[in-house]
Amino acid sequence: MSDLMIDADRLSLDFGSVTALDQVSVTAARGSVLGLLGHNGAGKTTLVNILATLLVPDSGTALVGGFDVVRRPREVRRRIGLTGQYAAVDEQLSGRGNLRLIAGLLGAGRKEAGARTDELLEAFDLSGAAGRPVRTYSGGMRRRLDLAASLVGSPEVIFLDEPTTGLDPQARLAVWDTITQLTGEGATVLLTTQYLDEADRLADSITVLSAGRVVASGTPAALKAKVGQRTVTTSFTRDIDLGAAVAAAAAAIAAAGLEPMPDPARGSVVTPVAGAHDVTAIILAIDRAGLEATELRITEPTLDDVYLALADTGAGRPASPPAIAHHPRRHDAA
Repeated sequence: MSDLMIDADRLSLDFGSVTALDQVSVTAARGSVLGLLGHNGAGKTTLVNILATLLVPDSGTALVGGFDVVRRPREVRRRIGLTGQYAAVDEQLSGRGNLRLIAGLLGAGRKEAGARTDELLEAFDLSGAAGRPVRTYSGGMRRRLDLAASLVGSPEVIFLDEPTTGLDPQARLAVWDTITQLTGEGATVLLTTQYLDEADRLADSITVLSAGRVVASGTPAALKAKVGQRTVTTSFTRDIDLGAAVAAAAAAIAAAGLEPMPDPARGSVVTPVAGAHDVTAIILAIDRAGLEATELRITEPTLDDVYLALADTGAGRPASPPAIAHHPRRHDAA
């Protein structure tokens, strides 16, 4: 079996006059996390719904777990777990009851369902509230239960659509740990998120969507390098003649073949660098000039830079598509 667990090629889908997806292609290997970034209405949830067999594209193809999402939707559903933007659990049942019900629907026997339920309740810190009706749960508890429900069947591919929205920092970290554990066990995760630190921490590769189109894709490091550059800020103490020190430092760094940007008011020189050899050249240049810096700070571009540079490059933000329940080409639940 191929190690490519998600393979979408030129997917397009219109909702009337609104183009939700336009020739979108993404891939994800087994045991990896594919992060989807983009503003509201960029097409992230629409893409997830197609890959999860909830919507049928107008054109293009997609394989999940090696099966075509249009031609073999039942095979796809046997291999996936899905957590949407809002918790979808039965408020009248207990937490344990929700998970046991799902396990039973997936064909597990009573003993197997009980064991899997207890395992997930413990993993998501819900054991103490397992017997309580879900209507008494806090928003964060419902969210954790919803995540647990998507994992009952030990899916090979997991779609997490903004899974940590509304969670407190501790619960967020717990979800991050769970995702890391899942991929370590071989599962593939497609994660949509608007938390850039979340994508940076978890994603092996990232696709940025805007107005239904892919505007950038690659590893977090590659995307950062594409829109920004690493810089070194060399600072000097205010006990000396800052203007003279900054000028001398800039001249020495320039003589080393780099392009320093002096800032006398702050007593510093900012220099774009391509790699460790440039950092070394700056240190040597400062030393040869007889200067002593009080601080040498390396600044990396961030995914914030990527998002701000790329997320709005599409031709306007499309309106949100109608709910999938009203879409005439939605697959049957079977």
